[in-house]
Amino acid sequence: ADEAMTIADVLGFPILIRPSYVLGGQGMKIVINKQDLEEHVVSLLRKMPGNRLLLDHYLDGAIEAEADAICDGKEVLIGSIMEHIEQAGVHSGDSACSIPPHSLSKEIQDEMRRQMAMMGRELGVIGLMNAQFALRGDDIYILEVNPRASRTVPFVCKATGRPLASIAALCMVGKTLKEQGVTEEIIPKFYSVKEAIFPFIKFPGVDPILGPEMRSTGEVMGVGRSFGGACARAMKAAQYGIPKPGRAFLSVRDADKEPLLPIAEELVERGYELVATAGTCRYLRANGYTCERVNKVDEGRPHIVDEIKNGAIVFIVNTTEGRQAIADSYSIRREALQYKVSYTTTISRGWATLQAIDHEFNLEVRSLSQLHGTNGRGTAGKV
Repeated sequence: ADEAMTIADVLGFPILIRPSYVLGGQGMKIVINKQDLEEHVVSLLRKMPGNRLLLDHYLDGAIEAEADAICDGKEVLIGSIMEHIEQAGVHSGDSACSIPPHSLSKEIQDEMRRQMAMMGRELGVIGLMNAQFALRGDDIYILEVNPRASRTVPFVCKATGRPLASIAALCMVGKTLKEQGVTEEIIPKFYSVKEAIFPFIKFPGVDPILGPEMRSTGEVMGVGRSFGGACARAMKAAQYGIPKPGRAFLSVRDADKEPLLPIAEELVERGYELVATAGTCRYLRANGYTCERVNKVDEGRPHIVDEIKNGAIVFIVNTTEGRQAIADSYSIRREALQYKVSYTTTISRGWATLQAIDHEFNLEVRSLSQLHGTNGRGTAGKV
């Protein structure tokens, strides 16, 4: 723990702690101060004596994206560029993601393609590879690159109509991409959104907050003419509630207060009433929004959990950080889950949910063969 404190002085907070060998992000945690850092480091070393811990500076507020590609040793075929809906810091297996990206510029995407091709050739990959990126402004950070198939391959295959696993297998036995006639990336003319499925309702006492440790148990996919349409269908498939107009509860950490304003604006335009805890309420009022203040649980009754239980809240945006703040807001998230109130623990998910509202009743159906044609190797069809 003493060594971790010394490293923290160099890296600066927030810090991501992770065991050097880990599956599914187990034991990973983002900490914001030395007290949380010491407690988590000591806890991990007790559970896993002899295991090294890695400390990284956490890029707060960064967009996460990833790419799947196939390399035959010389040429690189981009399977797809995906943009995550949840920000970097949420495990990639728990984050919803979009094909094509819903907000990334063409310049950023092209640079990701260039970097993927360079890494594939330099690493000598024969077959599939996956890389995960964190994007902040014009800076692109490579989080990791894996010379193997990723969990996203089935999603990419369905979204693009291209059998990546078959193509990669043929590359591994010596048939080049050119020989297979697959040298150009397919960029669909429609959106596909992958949504994670969580088992939280089956485990009383578990906090349904998202973080670096993977907790999802499956995934579904929605397709639409727009990003919002694809989100709506994916949320329906995952049985996530799309909120009806009513009272929206907002309680966010300081770093998320400014990004919350566009969400507040959309909520008001859609006829929602805003309800917030003291700090968020003051911020919203200072920026011209009418907002009703509600008590936190430890501030006396009636408080926000009472409001949820009474059916007075239809939508919740609740972001938090730090061990104590997460513990204090646990009951909000748990009761929202229990009473089937639509909630999100990230700002980006809140925005995506609002995009889905406009498309809730769009039930148009098209098969994968209609979307992609018959052989899966040509240009993607129209929706």
